[in-house]
Amino acid sequence: MQARKKYVLLGLCACCWLLLFYWGGGVQVRLLKLLGQQRGDVVRPWPDWTDRVLLPGYAQLEELQTGPGSAESPRQRHQAWTGIYKDSRCRMETCFDFTRCRRRGRDGFRVYVYPSEKGERGSESYRKILTSIGESRYYTTDPREACLFVLGIDTLDRDQLSGQFVPNLDDRIKGYPLWNEGRNHLIFNLYSGTWPNYTEDLGFNIGQAILAKASLNTEHFRPGFDVSIPLFSKDHPQKGGERGWLVRNTVPPRRKYLLMFKGKRYLTGIGSDTRNALHHIHNGKDIVSLTTCRHGKDWEKHKDARCDHDNLEYERFDYQELLHNSTFCLVPRGRRLGSFRFLESLQAACIPVLLSNGWELPFSDVIQWNQAVIEGDERLLLQVPSTVHAVGHERVLALRQRTQMLWDAYFSSVDKIVLTTLEIIKDRVFSHVSRNKYMWNALPGGLLVLPEYSTHLAHFPFYYLSLGVSPGQEFTAIIHAVSPLVSQSQPIMKLLQVVSKSKYCSQIIILWNSEKPLPPRSKWPPMPVPLTVTDGRRKTSSRFLPNVAIETEAVLSLDEDTVLLTSEVNFAFLVWMSFPERIVGYPPRSHFWDPVKNAWGYTSKWTNEYSIVLTGAAFYHRYYHYLFSHYLPPSLRALVDRTSNCEDILMNFLVSAVTHLPPIKVAQRKQYKELPSPQGTKMSAPWANPEHFAQRQECVNSFASWFGYMPLVHSQFRLDPLLFKDQVSVLRKKYKDLERA
Repeated sequence: MQARKKYVLLGLCACCWLLLFYWGGGVQVRLLKLLGQQRGDVVRPWPDWTDRVLLPGYAQLEELQTGPGSAESPRQRHQAWTGIYKDSRCRMETCFDFTRCRRRGRDGFRVYVYPSEKGERGSESYRKILTSIGESRYYTTDPREACLFVLGIDTLDRDQLSGQFVPNLDDRIKGYPLWNEGRNHLIFNLYSGTWPNYTEDLGFNIGQAILAKASLNTEHFRPGFDVSIPLFSKDHPQKGGERGWLVRNTVPPRRKYLLMFKGKRYLTGIGSDTRNALHHIHNGKDIVSLTTCRHGKDWEKHKDARCDHDNLEYERFDYQELLHNSTFCLVPRGRRLGSFRFLESLQAACIPVLLSNGWELPFSDVIQWNQAVIEGDERLLLQVPSTVHAVGHERVLALRQRTQMLWDAYFSSVDKIVLTTLEIIKDRVFSHVSRNKYMWNALPGGLLVLPEYSTHLAHFPFYYLSLGVSPGQEFTAIIHAVSPLVSQSQPIMKLLQVVSKSKYCSQIIILWNSEKPLPPRSKWPPMPVPLTVTDGRRKTSSRFLPNVAIETEAVLSLDEDTVLLTSEVNFAFLVWMSFPERIVGYPPRSHFWDPVKNAWGYTSKWTNEYSIVLTGAAFYHRYYHYLFSHYLPPSLRALVDRTSNCEDILMNFLVSAVTHLPPIKVAQRKQYKELPSPQGTKMSAPWANPEHFAQRQECVNSFASWFGYMPLVHSQFRLDPLLFKDQVSVLRKKYKDLERA
């Protein structure tokens, strides 16, 4: 009984002690706060388990997204955002006028750029964006046929302290008769807000406009309406861009350093908590995490005790050397959520480890980022080393390969960033004819997959292998005819007989591109396969028009004077069936760099190396007809038509740009010769014209300029049924005609 009373008494004492501590401590804090306010000092509240004093590697999420001294809560920030952007709940269904885009069917997606005002000076980056739109197939100079509008005023840098800041935007855009509260407008932005909080305030009301913005916060991102874009520098290339750094099938997949970061350390302001904690994981061996205080004009005013040591350690390592030799790259938030480190890591095949809570990743609508990056948590920095250590070799290689695919497809140039933005919006407008996630996240990338051609994966040659399907067993021959039909002994007549005898030939289409009118059907010999003669409209590029009469996946492109055997045609087709995404054919050519002229050269010399297979005798997939006519700009097709030359080179450029692979040459007989023009015709062979070769040199450089790089790839690979002579009887040879030749 006495013991029970003793325990009850002890329990009451403990309760009283806790109550006194709670209420007394609260009173003490309030008294200290009151005294501090009277003295003008700031009193720090009692630390908890996540406080930086106790565990420097951790921080509160709210602290990381709010500048020091700021009393804004997440709710207050949200209210401020909705106050500035009254249409923060916009979706395509509520804030976009679809009728402007659907008046002309699938061709209704046109983009109009407002003309720049007199004396208006924009940034280099914004000039590149407008240039990309102006050179795209969607650009229009007529606002009446536009689906989408882009301001001519530079909206990229909305930091009021920046020299690129354009004031009074609200008043200026309201004066535009087409503004309509921003409806169907697209606004590009890289930097928003200013010191100290760097909010997402653009300084003007975007209304119902679509926002293509870097460093977008998920809290403010309008899903299915806005587009998150990457932060890129003013030096980012307009076109092409450098290739990624990953060598195919790199073994081992891991590099010298496991994890690296080298960048600024912010001593004050937003983002400083994340950057200040990075030194905790640095060991100088497999993990290199370096920061420097030495940036800005007044960094020494804010200098702390660790700055000198950090600055010395920072100078010990070269950034490019670290990039080339690291498996994972930390991408912590900067002043804003995005960072230049993101694109640098993608290009370097250094797997990005993101420390930027709340960042809506670029093109998140369509890109599956979990296949290319590791998303960390700013509050759990100390867990990052063990996390990346646990990633297996196969996963590392898969992640690195995906960084290269995404870099090359969407981020290596301003052109690709802008076109990806437009294509995402177009897919929303025409949602019934749009790309699926697989098309966006598999080679060759969404920009080279035109859903107007088809939305079924099995209709594209570059998906056959991953789908486990094979192309069809037949081909369509398209013969390009430029000479008038005057004799039954002309080369085209012999060619018709050779091709029609192939057991794989399904149909023959003659593309009549002569100045003479189409001959009647009776002039053509009877064929064992359907024969169609169609008008080529006297355009050289018409041979690659997406002809609806083509019923097969495989196309055999032929010049009228091509000399082949049926066995050669059969062999080339069987080779193509193993490589349906490439050009497979006979006559090879090559390109080279001429350091004297500082330009690309073109050669027809027969060597062991080639990069072009002429389409005068070549197989390829019919999708490339559609891509040639709808992806390439009218200016390149006009060049081909004006010179009546180079269409075969342009098709090789296109296919190599899609596949990043060379064409495939198959063997041909040594006595293969280009025959002279038929007697009685005034036309001479094009290669007899002295300007022909010079034009092809110019074409190679014009095409490389448009692509922004040289897509052609050299190869020494050749497939030949008769590589070796042997003692087997000729009668047992599969291609005995080639053996005798």
